[in-house]
Amino acid sequence: MTLVRFISANGEHVQEVEASAGDILLDVAQAAGQPLEGTCEGQMACSTCHVIVDAEDFGKLPRASEDEEDMLDLAASTTRTSRLSCQIVLSGRAGDADRAHSRRESEHAGGLRTASSSP
Repeated sequence: MTLVRFISANGEHVQEVEASAGDILLDVAQAAGQPLEGTCEGQMACSTCHVIVDAEDFGKLPRASEDEEDMLDLAASTTRTSRLSCQIVLSGRAGDADRAHSRRESEHAGGLRTASSSP
């Protein structure tokens, strides 16, 4: 199991949930009630599930596809470690990148960040 930690953008609220290897970060966030829309339902046709991955772990993720990078071009407030959460599959292996910081960039004030780690 992978521990996923959702942190509000201001750092005041933290929610931890467990996820299984193979789970998609967007699905985990939505099941936990986090405000990541995923308007296209994970079909990579929007950028409403934009997250900012923890810089320490970003290099451990597989590279974003060209299609994902095109969608990220449409997202607000992207950084060099931005990804679409619908494209992040949790590995569940210790040492792999299972930590992300995300910020919700829409009508929801404040946003959220997420962090997760394997035991």
